[in-house]
Amino acid sequence: MASGSEPVRVRRVYDPPEDGDGTRVLVDRLWPRGVSKERAAIDVWLKDVTPSDELRSWYHQDRSGARHDAFVERYRTELDDPAHTEAVERLVGLVYEGGPVTLITAVKDVADSHVPVLVDHLNRVMKRT
Repeated sequence: MASGSEPVRVRRVYDPPEDGDGTRVLVDRLWPRGVSKERAAIDVWLKDVTPSDELRSWYHQDRSGARHDAFVERYRTELDDPAHTEAVERLVGLVYEGGPVTLITAVKDVADSHVPVLVDHLNRVMKRT
């Protein structure tokens, strides 16, 4: 998880919102089960920064973790395609508009999900601009 001084942070949707969250962006394709919109306190829902349904399904077919490295590479490729670029640019814009931006997810194991790949990608894009 990101520290409080970083422009892009990560939190689970099940954690209560904090004052320093800034813009809270849901980065999951599906709305989290059992969480109301009020409780989630989501400002923006960017489904288009998430892995494609095909990639997500492929990755979750093998729970052993053997596909993780291939998933990371395939997701990085997706993040550079036109279907994802607009959403990535919107996220970068939110950071530059005054950040911080907190990426919100419902995944149980954040470290083994798409979120660290997305954070790394955002950091790379922001270094280029």
